[in-house]
Amino acid sequence: MAVKWTGGHSSSILCLNGNTEGLVASGAERGELTLWDGGGVPAGQLRLPKAEDVTSVVFSPRCPTRLYASHGETVSLLDIRSIKEPIERFHVNEEEINCLSLNDTESFLAAADDSGAIKIIDLENKKVSRSLRHSNICSSVVFRPQRPQSLVSCGLDMQVILWNLQKARPLWTTNLQECETEEDSLQSAGQFFNPPLAHSLSVASCGNIFGCGAQDGKVRIFRVTGVKFEPELEFQGHSLGVSQVLFVPEAYWLLTGGNDGKVLLWDVSGDVGKQQKSPAKSLQRRKAPASTRKNGKLDKVASNEHAGVFPKLTIEHGEKVNWISCAEIKGSRRVLVADQSSSVSVYPLPEP
Repeated sequence: MAVKWTGGHSSSILCLNGNTEGLVASGAERGELTLWDGGGVPAGQLRLPKAEDVTSVVFSPRCPTRLYASHGETVSLLDIRSIKEPIERFHVNEEEINCLSLNDTESFLAAADDSGAIKIIDLENKKVSRSLRHSNICSSVVFRPQRPQSLVSCGLDMQVILWNLQKARPLWTTNLQECETEEDSLQSAGQFFNPPLAHSLSVASCGNIFGCGAQDGKVRIFRVTGVKFEPELEFQGHSLGVSQVLFVPEAYWLLTGGNDGKVLLWDVSGDVGKQQKSPAKSLQRRKAPASTRKNGKLDKVASNEHAGVFPKLTIEHGEKVNWISCAEIKGSRRVLVADQSSSVSVYPLPEP
Protein backbone atom coordinates (compact mmCIF):
# COMPACT_ATOMS: atom_id res chain seq x y z
CA MET A 1 0.00 0.00 0.00
CA ALA A 2 1.12 3.51 -0.77
CA VAL A 3 1.70 6.15 1.86
CA LYS A 4 0.01 9.36 0.72
CA TRP A 5 1.54 12.79 1.22
CA THR A 6 -1.37 15.21 1.35
CA GLY A 7 -2.01 18.85 2.18
CA GLY A 8 0.64 20.30 -0.12
CA HIS A 9 -1.40 20.94 -3.25
CA SER A 10 -4.91 21.66 -4.42
CA SER A 11 -4.40 20.47 -8.00
CA SER A 12 -2.66 17.79 -10.06
CA ILE A 13 1.06 17.30 -9.29
CA LEU A 14 3.19 17.39 -12.43
CA CYS A 15 6.80 16.92 -11.26
CA LEU A 16 9.02 15.80 -8.36
CA ASN A 17 12.66 15.96 -7.29
CA GLY A 18 14.60 15.26 -4.08
CA ASN A 19 17.81 16.73 -2.68
CA THR A 20 20.66 15.06 -0.80
CA GLU A 21 19.25 16.13 2.57
CA GLY A 22 15.95 14.25 2.27
CA LEU A 23 13.76 17.14 1.18
CA VAL A 24 11.41 16.66 -1.76
CA ALA A 25 10.03 19.38 -4.04
CA SER A 26 6.82 18.98 -6.01
CA GLY A 27 5.36 21.23 -8.68
CA ALA A 28 1.72 21.29 -9.66
CA GLU A 29 -0.82 23.05 -11.84
CA ARG A 30 -1.59 26.74 -11.25
CA GLY A 31 1.90 27.63 -10.05
CA GLU A 32 1.90 25.52 -6.90
CA LEU A 33 5.30 24.56 -5.49
CA THR A 34 5.67 22.58 -2.24
CA LEU A 35 8.62 21.35 -0.17
CA TRP A 36 8.15 18.17 1.85
CA ASP A 37 10.20 16.75 4.70
CA GLY A 38 10.99 13.02 4.79
CA GLY A 39 7.86 12.36 6.80
CA GLY A 40 5.61 13.76 4.10
CA VAL A 41 4.79 16.99 5.94
CA PRO A 42 4.75 20.21 3.88
CA ALA A 43 7.81 22.26 4.92
CA GLY A 44 7.18 25.23 2.65
CA GLN A 45 4.77 26.36 -0.04
CA LEU A 46 4.78 28.99 -2.76
CA ARG A 47 2.60 30.03 -5.68
CA LEU A 48 4.82 31.12 -8.55
CA PRO A 49 4.02 34.24 -10.62
CA LYS A 50 1.14 34.14 -13.13
CA ALA A 51 0.00 30.82 -11.61
CA GLU A 52 1.48 28.93 -14.57
CA ASP A 53 1.82 25.14 -14.25
CA VAL A 54 5.09 24.05 -12.60
CA THR A 55 6.34 21.45 -15.07
CA SER A 56 9.83 20.55 -13.78
CA VAL A 57 11.80 20.96 -10.54
CA VAL A 58 15.52 20.24 -10.11
CA PHE A 59 17.73 20.63 -7.03
CA SER A 60 21.30 21.79 -7.45
CA PRO A 61 23.77 18.87 -7.28
CA ARG A 62 26.27 21.13 -5.50
CA CYS A 63 24.08 23.12 -3.12
CA PRO A 64 20.98 21.30 -1.82
CA THR A 65 19.26 24.57 -0.86
CA ARG A 66 19.08 25.77 -4.49
CA LEU A 67 16.05 24.71 -6.48
CA TYR A 68 15.27 25.43 -10.14
CA ALA A 69 11.62 25.34 -11.22
CA SER A 70 10.09 25.82 -14.66
CA HIS A 71 6.67 27.45 -14.98
CA GLY A 72 5.33 28.50 -18.35
CA GLU A 73 8.25 29.86 -20.37
CA THR A 74 10.24 30.84 -17.27
CA VAL A 75 12.84 29.16 -15.04
CA SER A 76 12.99 30.45 -11.44
CA LEU A 77 15.85 29.86 -9.01
CA LEU A 78 14.72 29.54 -5.38
CA ASP A 79 16.48 29.32 -2.02
CA ILE A 80 14.52 26.74 -0.06
CA ARG A 81 15.72 28.15 3.29
CA SER A 82 13.44 31.09 2.61
CA ILE A 83 11.02 29.99 -0.06
CA LYS A 84 9.44 33.29 -1.02
CA GLU A 85 10.28 35.23 -4.16
CA PRO A 86 12.65 33.66 -6.72
CA ILE A 87 16.29 34.79 -6.41
CA GLU A 88 16.65 34.81 -10.19
CA ARG A 89 14.49 34.30 -13.24
CA PHE A 90 15.50 33.15 -16.71
CA HIS A 91 13.05 33.84 -19.53
CA VAL A 92 14.77 32.46 -22.63
CA ASN A 93 12.26 29.90 -23.92
CA GLU A 94 9.48 30.90 -26.31
CA GLU A 95 6.99 28.17 -25.36
CA GLU A 96 6.10 26.15 -22.26
CA ILE A 97 9.07 24.31 -20.75
CA ASN A 98 8.63 20.54 -20.27
CA CYS A 99 11.89 19.49 -18.66
CA LEU A 100 14.94 20.92 -16.88
CA SER A 101 18.36 19.33 -16.38
CA LEU A 102 21.48 20.55 -14.59
CA ASN A 103 24.94 19.22 -15.30
CA ASP A 104 27.14 17.86 -12.49
CA THR A 105 29.09 21.08 -12.07
CA GLU A 106 25.97 23.29 -12.18
CA SER A 107 27.59 25.34 -14.93
CA PHE A 108 24.80 24.69 -17.44
CA LEU A 109 21.02 24.36 -17.22
CA ALA A 110 19.06 22.82 -20.10
CA ALA A 111 15.40 23.80 -20.62
CA ALA A 112 13.40 21.83 -23.24
CA ASP A 113 10.12 23.27 -24.51
CA ASP A 114 7.03 22.79 -26.68
CA SER A 115 8.63 24.46 -29.71
CA GLY A 116 11.25 21.68 -29.79
CA ALA A 117 13.98 24.03 -28.56
CA ILE A 118 16.49 23.18 -25.84
CA LYS A 119 17.95 26.37 -24.40
CA ILE A 120 21.32 25.87 -22.70
CA ILE A 121 21.78 28.56 -20.05
CA ASP A 122 25.32 29.38 -18.95
CA LEU A 123 24.66 29.89 -15.23
CA GLU A 124 27.92 31.72 -14.57
CA ASN A 125 27.34 34.33 -17.26
CA LYS A 126 23.53 34.11 -16.95
CA LYS A 127 22.88 33.90 -20.67
CA VAL A 128 22.01 31.36 -23.37
CA SER A 129 25.15 29.68 -24.70
CA ARG A 130 23.47 27.23 -27.10
CA SER A 131 20.07 26.65 -28.65
CA LEU A 132 19.49 23.04 -29.76
CA ARG A 133 16.36 21.89 -31.56
CA HIS A 134 13.94 19.02 -32.23
CA SER A 135 11.41 19.26 -35.07
CA ASN A 136 8.51 18.76 -32.65
CA ILE A 137 7.87 19.12 -28.90
CA CYS A 138 11.00 18.26 -26.88
CA SER A 139 9.69 16.24 -23.95
CA SER A 140 12.88 15.33 -22.08
CA VAL A 141 16.51 16.41 -21.78
CA VAL A 142 19.19 14.98 -19.47
CA PHE A 143 22.86 15.81 -18.92
CA ARG A 144 25.04 12.70 -18.67
CA PRO A 145 26.67 12.14 -15.25
CA GLN A 146 30.42 12.86 -15.15
CA ARG A 147 30.24 14.51 -18.59
CA PRO A 148 29.22 18.16 -18.07
CA GLN A 149 29.29 18.99 -21.82
CA SER A 150 27.22 16.00 -22.96
CA LEU A 151 23.45 15.51 -22.93
CA VAL A 152 20.68 13.45 -24.51
CA SER A 153 17.19 14.54 -25.50
CA CYS A 154 14.01 13.08 -26.97
CA GLY A 155 10.72 14.38 -28.33
CA LEU A 156 7.42 13.86 -30.07
CA ASP A 157 9.31 13.83 -33.38
CA MET A 158 10.32 10.28 -32.29
CA GLN A 159 13.97 11.36 -32.27
CA VAL A 160 16.52 10.52 -29.59
CA ILE A 161 19.56 12.77 -29.90
CA LEU A 162 23.06 12.87 -28.37
CA TRP A 163 24.57 16.36 -28.09
CA ASN A 164 27.87 17.89 -27.07
CA LEU A 165 27.83 21.56 -26.12
CA GLN A 166 31.00 22.20 -28.11
CA LYS A 167 29.10 21.28 -31.29
CA ALA A 168 26.06 23.07 -32.69
CA ARG A 169 24.75 19.96 -34.45
CA PRO A 170 23.73 16.58 -33.01
CA LEU A 171 26.50 14.01 -32.58
CA TRP A 172 24.07 11.14 -33.19
CA THR A 173 20.35 10.76 -33.86
CA THR A 174 18.05 7.75 -33.83
CA ASN A 175 14.45 7.74 -35.05
CA LEU A 176 12.48 5.29 -32.91
CA GLN A 177 10.03 4.55 -35.70
CA GLU A 178 12.85 3.50 -38.00
CA CYS A 179 14.06 1.19 -35.22
CA GLU A 180 10.92 -0.92 -35.45
CA THR A 181 11.34 -4.46 -36.74
CA GLU A 182 9.22 -6.09 -39.45
CA GLU A 183 7.55 -8.14 -36.72
CA ASP A 184 6.60 -4.95 -34.88
CA SER A 185 5.14 -3.51 -38.08
CA LEU A 186 3.05 -6.62 -38.73
CA GLN A 187 1.76 -6.64 -35.16
CA SER A 188 0.70 -3.03 -35.35
CA ALA A 189 -0.82 -3.33 -38.84
CA GLY A 190 -4.17 -4.55 -37.58
CA GLN A 191 -4.13 -2.46 -34.43
CA PHE A 192 -4.58 1.17 -33.58
CA PHE A 193 -1.56 3.07 -34.88
CA ASN A 194 0.56 3.99 -31.86
CA PRO A 195 3.77 5.74 -32.94
CA PRO A 196 6.80 5.69 -30.62
CA LEU A 197 6.58 9.35 -29.54
CA ALA A 198 9.41 9.69 -27.01
CA HIS A 199 8.30 10.96 -23.59
CA SER A 200 11.08 10.47 -21.07
CA LEU A 201 14.82 9.78 -20.69
CA SER A 202 17.05 8.75 -17.81
CA VAL A 203 20.81 8.18 -17.76
CA ALA A 204 22.39 5.61 -15.42
CA SER A 205 25.08 6.70 -12.93
CA CYS A 206 27.85 5.44 -15.26
CA GLY A 207 26.81 8.02 -17.87
CA ASN A 208 26.97 5.54 -20.77
CA ILE A 209 23.65 3.73 -20.46
CA PHE A 210 20.32 5.49 -20.85
CA GLY A 211 16.68 4.49 -21.11
CA CYS A 212 13.83 5.97 -23.14
CA GLY A 213 10.10 5.55 -22.58
CA ALA A 214 7.70 6.00 -25.51
CA GLN A 215 4.02 6.16 -26.42
CA ASP A 216 4.04 2.64 -27.90
CA GLY A 217 4.47 1.19 -24.38
CA LYS A 218 8.07 0.14 -24.98
CA VAL A 219 11.24 0.91 -23.05
CA ARG A 220 14.45 1.11 -25.04
CA ILE A 221 17.93 0.98 -23.52
CA PHE A 222 20.87 2.52 -25.38
CA ARG A 223 24.63 2.49 -24.82
CA VAL A 224 26.77 5.52 -25.67
CA THR A 225 30.01 4.58 -27.40
CA GLY A 226 32.10 7.67 -28.08
CA VAL A 227 30.19 10.07 -30.32
CA LYS A 228 27.22 7.79 -30.97
CA PHE A 229 24.86 5.43 -29.18
CA GLU A 230 23.62 1.95 -30.03
CA PRO A 231 20.46 0.04 -29.11
CA GLU A 232 21.14 -2.40 -26.32
CA LEU A 233 17.78 -3.72 -25.16
CA GLU A 234 14.06 -3.31 -25.76
CA PHE A 235 11.14 -4.53 -23.69
CA GLN A 236 7.48 -3.87 -23.02
CA GLY A 237 5.63 -3.96 -19.72
CA HIS A 238 3.04 -1.22 -20.13
CA SER A 239 -0.18 -1.54 -22.12
CA LEU A 240 -0.23 2.22 -22.79
CA GLY A 241 2.42 4.90 -23.23
CA VAL A 242 5.47 5.03 -20.94
CA SER A 243 5.36 8.53 -19.46
CA GLN A 244 8.37 8.26 -17.13
CA VAL A 245 11.65 6.35 -16.86
CA LEU A 246 14.15 6.71 -14.03
CA PHE A 247 17.37 4.86 -13.26
CA VAL A 248 17.79 4.22 -9.53
CA PRO A 249 21.07 5.90 -8.44
CA GLU A 250 24.16 3.65 -8.43
CA ALA A 251 22.28 0.66 -9.86
CA TYR A 252 21.14 -0.69 -13.20
CA TRP A 253 17.58 -0.69 -11.94
CA LEU A 254 15.07 1.22 -14.03
CA LEU A 255 11.72 2.51 -12.78
CA THR A 256 9.03 3.07 -15.41
CA GLY A 257 5.65 4.74 -15.03
CA GLY A 258 2.86 4.50 -17.56
CA ASN A 259 -0.45 5.88 -18.69
CA ASP A 260 -1.85 2.45 -17.73
CA GLY A 261 -1.45 3.36 -14.04
CA LYS A 262 1.44 0.95 -13.43
CA VAL A 263 4.88 1.59 -11.96
CA LEU A 264 7.40 -1.15 -12.79
CA LEU A 265 10.93 -1.80 -11.56
CA TRP A 266 13.30 -3.53 -14.00
CA ASP A 267 16.72 -4.98 -13.22
CA VAL A 268 18.71 -4.63 -16.45
CA SER A 269 22.12 -5.22 -14.85
CA GLY A 270 22.40 -8.67 -16.39
CA ASP A 271 21.95 -7.21 -19.86
CA VAL A 272 23.89 -3.95 -19.76
CA GLY A 273 26.39 -4.44 -16.96
CA LYS A 274 27.69 -7.98 -17.47
CA GLN A 275 31.34 -7.02 -17.17
CA GLN A 276 30.80 -4.22 -14.71
CA LYS A 277 31.73 -4.19 -11.06
CA SER A 278 29.88 -0.95 -10.42
CA PRO A 279 27.56 1.25 -12.50
CA ALA A 280 29.58 4.26 -11.34
CA LYS A 281 32.49 2.89 -13.38
CA SER A 282 32.62 3.49 -17.10
CA LEU A 283 31.03 0.66 -19.07
CA GLN A 284 33.04 -1.32 -21.60
CA ARG A 285 31.70 -1.51 -25.10
CA ARG A 286 29.72 -4.64 -25.87
CA LYS A 287 29.02 -5.06 -29.56
CA ALA A 288 25.53 -6.04 -30.51
CA PRO A 289 25.21 -8.98 -32.93
CA ALA A 290 25.62 -7.93 -36.55
CA SER A 291 21.92 -8.57 -37.20
CA THR A 292 20.96 -5.86 -34.73
CA ARG A 293 22.97 -3.07 -36.29
CA LYS A 294 22.20 -1.40 -39.57
CA ASN A 295 23.49 2.10 -40.29
CA GLY A 296 23.29 2.96 -36.62
CA LYS A 297 19.64 1.91 -36.54
CA LEU A 298 18.09 -1.04 -34.79
CA ASP A 299 17.18 -3.85 -37.12
CA LYS A 300 16.19 -6.43 -34.55
CA VAL A 301 16.33 -6.25 -30.78
CA ALA A 302 15.78 -8.98 -28.24
CA SER A 303 12.19 -9.22 -27.04
CA ASN A 304 11.30 -9.57 -23.36
CA GLU A 305 11.41 -13.35 -23.56
CA HIS A 306 14.73 -13.60 -25.36
CA ALA A 307 16.31 -11.00 -23.15
CA GLY A 308 14.85 -12.45 -19.97
CA VAL A 309 13.66 -9.02 -18.91
CA PHE A 310 10.71 -9.11 -16.57
CA PRO A 311 9.62 -6.62 -13.91
CA LYS A 312 11.33 -7.10 -10.56
CA LEU A 313 8.46 -5.23 -8.93
CA THR A 314 4.98 -4.30 -10.17
CA ILE A 315 3.08 -1.50 -8.48
CA GLU A 316 -0.57 -1.24 -9.48
CA HIS A 317 -0.77 2.48 -8.85
CA GLY A 318 -4.09 2.87 -10.65
CA GLU A 319 -3.67 6.43 -11.94
CA LYS A 320 -1.88 7.82 -14.99
CA VAL A 321 1.69 8.58 -13.90
CA ASN A 322 2.88 12.18 -14.36
CA TRP A 323 6.30 11.84 -12.68
CA ILE A 324 8.39 9.40 -10.65
CA SER A 325 11.30 10.14 -8.36
CA CYS A 326 13.51 8.14 -6.01
CA ALA A 327 14.36 9.31 -2.48
CA GLU A 328 16.15 8.04 0.61
CA ILE A 329 13.62 8.30 3.44
CA LYS A 330 14.39 7.12 6.97
CA GLY A 331 17.29 5.01 5.77
CA SER A 332 15.55 3.18 2.94
CA ARG A 333 14.77 3.91 -0.68
CA ARG A 334 11.31 4.93 -1.77
CA VAL A 335 9.71 5.61 -5.12
CA LEU A 336 7.59 8.77 -5.19
CA VAL A 337 4.76 8.96 -7.72
CA ALA A 338 2.84 12.01 -8.93
CA ASP A 339 -0.41 11.51 -10.83
CA GLN A 340 -3.61 13.38 -11.68
CA SER A 341 -4.37 13.85 -7.98
CA SER A 342 -3.08 16.48 -5.51
CA SER A 343 -1.16 13.95 -3.37
CA VAL A 344 2.23 12.22 -3.65
CA SER A 345 2.20 8.41 -3.38
CA VAL A 346 5.20 6.79 -1.69
CA TYR A 347 6.12 3.11 -2.15
CA PRO A 348 9.03 1.10 -0.67
CA LEU A 349 11.73 -0.19 -3.00
CA PRO A 350 13.54 -3.49 -2.45
CA GLU A 351 17.23 -3.33 -1.55
CA PRO A 352 19.66 -3.85 -4.47
